[in-house]
Amino acid sequence: MGFFGYLNKIITKYGVSILLGIRTTLYISLVGTLVGLLIGMIVGGFRAVKLDYTAPFPLKAGKKIIDKILTVYIDIFRGTPMMVQAMFLYYAFLDLIGWSNLTAAVVVISINTGAYMAEIIRSGIQAIDAGQTEAARSLGMSNAQTMWYVILPQAIRNAFPAIGNELIVNIKDSSVLMILSINELMFQTKSIAGSTYRFIETYFLAAMIYFVLTKIAALIMNHIELRLNHQLTSIPQSDTSVNIYNTKEKEED
Repeated sequence: MGFFGYLNKIITKYGVSILLGIRTTLYISLVGTLVGLLIGMIVGGFRAVKLDYTAPFPLKAGKKIIDKILTVYIDIFRGTPMMVQAMFLYYAFLDLIGWSNLTAAVVVISINTGAYMAEIIRSGIQAIDAGQTEAARSLGMSNAQTMWYVILPQAIRNAFPAIGNELIVNIKDSSVLMILSINELMFQTKSIAGSTYRFIETYFLAAMIYFVLTKIAALIMNHIELRLNHQLTSIPQSDTSVNIYNTKEKEED
């Protein structure tokens, strides 16, 4: 029996286990990315907000302290491997309060993703023209309203490629969470390889599955990005603006 023969045998015999691993991998990746995006919006938005000189001193001092705490959080979770984070958080906190391995995995990947999303969102916010903030404030909006209704939607749209990339990274990096003994794809792959002793075929199959999952995720995110850009650029032009434009052209001629 050749390479493809053993590959077909593995798929036939362990197909249910592989599908379970794919489902778990997609679950923790999608939920972790969405929760991480929410964390990133809160953390990145808070860090990007600048208080003006009229703000009271206690408010300025409080924001400075929280900024320092959030900076430490971002530096730690961006500067250490997710595997180490998973082991530490699980045995130090999550296991003690009785959380399941799957819930612990989602928490770990969400907190890790949140640290990266915070910097992505903060960069997206800083790319927005400052005049929009001034215009919103002149309309009577508070800092929070300006951030939530004006700045954040544009920042998310600008940072959407990076957000999509985080989802793809999470699909691949979720493999390290096998150390928590959850039934994700890599855990199932290791179990199948240990049972069949066909390591090359089993890990080749896992690699192809990860490739297909990330490719599908990339295509979906690219489609959503194109739709967002289409909605942005296909705003109908009013007749008045067209007439004014034509009038200016005639005057120039």
